[in-house]
Amino acid sequence: MKFPAYVSFWGACGRWLHLAFSVAVLVFLLLPLLVVMPLSFNSEPYFTYPMPGFSLRWYETFIERDEWRLALSNTLFIGVASTLLATVLGVPAALGLMHPRLKGGAIVRGLLLSPMIVPAIITAVGVYFAFSPLGLVNSLTGLVLAHAALGVPFIVVTVSATLAGFNETLTRAGRSLGAGPLYVFWRIKLPLIAPGVISGALFAFATSFDEVVVALFLAGADQRTVPREMWSGVREQLSPTILAVATTLVLISALLLVTLEGLRRRSERLRGIQGA
Repeated sequence: MKFPAYVSFWGACGRWLHLAFSVAVLVFLLLPLLVVMPLSFNSEPYFTYPMPGFSLRWYETFIERDEWRLALSNTLFIGVASTLLATVLGVPAALGLMHPRLKGGAIVRGLLLSPMIVPAIITAVGVYFAFSPLGLVNSLTGLVLAHAALGVPFIVVTVSATLAGFNETLTRAGRSLGAGPLYVFWRIKLPLIAPGVISGALFAFATSFDEVVVALFLAGADQRTVPREMWSGVREQLSPTILAVATTLVLISALLLVTLEGLRRRSERLRGIQGA
């Protein structure tokens, strides 16, 4: 069936307008990054264009100064430890929530996902008053536990989404051959839901790596993280070193997004194999 020429013309115009609008929105979202990132290579401590020269001095400052090195080491330790703890807690929680005979699953799910909904300042105040009697304020342990609580919802969401497409026939087949529940989970279910587990872990790590509100309440002088150090630098003395740190964080976030996209594609391939 042939359409009139004017229909094809307006259809092509609509596609081009949609493409132009999408590009404009993308540029609008990326414009702050496109402005800030070049300034991190400025040879002078000024936030102005045009830049008088190109230099890596602010990145060297980020690597060499003790306060930034301490903040980076604390951030990496807290991020890795809280991600591992959130994964250990979140995967069994997602498995329990997907059980068909679970009663009150909606209430439990709402409680588990509440850290994603409750404002960060309320969470930080609540964690502060809960941890103060336990002596967990001004300690890395308190920050790890708080960031793990913030990361659990991401594990639950991604693992639950992966389990929704899981073929339970594989589990029943393993059980019928005499394998125990833990062996079936470790050798059959976990490898297939691994993309969802890793995706949730990456989200949990990114949340911990970028979190500042809880750190302001719980961290002391020896537990300063990179986001808190940036916050203090913006308030006390604005330096291009902060722009260098921000650029580094953006690159890390971009790497995490690329990894998540690869995991998403792998998960789709695994679902196709299960459905075959």
